Amino acid sequence: MKSLPIKDNSKSNISFNHYKQKFKALADEKRLEIMHELARHESVCVCDLTDILDLSQSKLSYHLKILLDAGFILKETRGTWSYYKLNEQEVNHVLSEELCCLFRKGAKH
Repeated sequence: MKSLPIKDNSKSNISFNHYKQKFKALADEKRLEIMHELARHESVCVCDLTDILDLSQSKLSYHLKILLDAGFILKETRGTWSYYKLNEQEVNHVLSEELCCLFRKGAKH
């Protein structure tokens, strides 16, 4: 069987690693639940999220860190508590026409 040539994208200005991190963050049901809950409110205290999602504080922190690193959520500290909200701009960007265009036949990069 003949193998197809692989195009070298290393010189491309597209950062697939950037999108890889983002889609990895979205590839977990609990993280999607967290984002859904944050989308329903302006901001939510981490203390409330543990109860709403029925997650231990350590597991919740793990998921929140991944979402923060991917840029999907924002964190604000008020006193001793952390409040989280959805970064709508980043969510809209990743789910945008811009990204979809990368995978269309004949797309210009």
